[in-house]
Amino acid sequence: MRTHKISVLPGDGIGEEVVREGLRVLDAAAELEGFTVERKTYPHGADHYLDTGEVMPESIFEEMAQTEAILLGAIGDPRVETGFLERAIIWGVRQTFDLYVNLRPVKLYSEALCPIKGKGPEDVDLVVVRENTEDAYAGLGGIHRIGTPHEVAVAEMIYTRNGVERVIRYAFEYAAKRNKNGAPKVTLVDKANAIRAQDIYTRVFEEVGAEYSGIERDHAYIDAACMWMVKNPEWFDTIVTTNIFGDIITDLGAMCQGGMGIAASGNIHPEKVSMFEPIHGSAPKYRGKNVANPIAAIMAVWMMLDFLDEPEAAATVEDSVAALLS
Repeated sequence: MRTHKISVLPGDGIGEEVVREGLRVLDAAAELEGFTVERKTYPHGADHYLDTGEVMPESIFEEMAQTEAILLGAIGDPRVETGFLERAIIWGVRQTFDLYVNLRPVKLYSEALCPIKGKGPEDVDLVVVRENTEDAYAGLGGIHRIGTPHEVAVAEMIYTRNGVERVIRYAFEYAAKRNKNGAPKVTLVDKANAIRAQDIYTRVFEEVGAEYSGIERDHAYIDAACMWMVKNPEWFDTIVTTNIFGDIITDLGAMCQGGMGIAASGNIHPEKVSMFEPIHGSAPKYRGKNVANPIAAIMAVWMMLDFLDEPEAAATVEDSVAALLS
């Protein structure tokens, strides 16, 4: 019998509740398809930090490296400085395992869930491939003379040829595999007209894209892309974009598909342990009430199963959610 090993990080707020339901679905899918899942759950998050002072020791990363995937619930708690846990845990996992792709399917399963008038499932079916390790999120910079009239805040955007090329190449490979309507297309979203450093994306996109003669190439600046995602979401197939812009447009995509309670993402390195999560936050005010929608966590399980090369189980999960929502 096939066996997969995963790590589980329920995290904070509603994380434990939604992950619990995701794992129930995972167990059901595994039983149906004839494989087993061994998992180890880690307590790291706000409660653990406040109780012990420990955030995310190196030994935990070493243990996770021996597994195939990580299922994350949510990180963030008002009792802890904003961003502290997120950088230590979420950003820590992304950097430790070099998870350079943030993969976000934006798929509508029922027209009733879409806030865009006249748009249905045939219109909202796209994927965002977001660079996941560079840009302003790299943490280069800081705040000088904080709290004084002379305060200065600096954040550096960083783009490397290797980082840009590999995420763009992933997007083209993904679009080829996805083969939407038999006519795959990759759209680059940047702001190279104003942020000239992003010209590296423009140039590398054309160079890499030339190797994929069967895939159409398109381009949109981020402001225009936000407009077109609402007006004509059917124009998009696979979007590749920078870390900061990907963070923004994937929330816009979530609303187009029915809300944050449905949307999931993968933090992926094709050759390493990768992490899957609902894209919503920890919603601490709902903690312990069992009212949080677990579908996004269940869809994170769907993405994880696909990554684990269990396509039948993944399809079963997606089809079940689609049937529920429609």
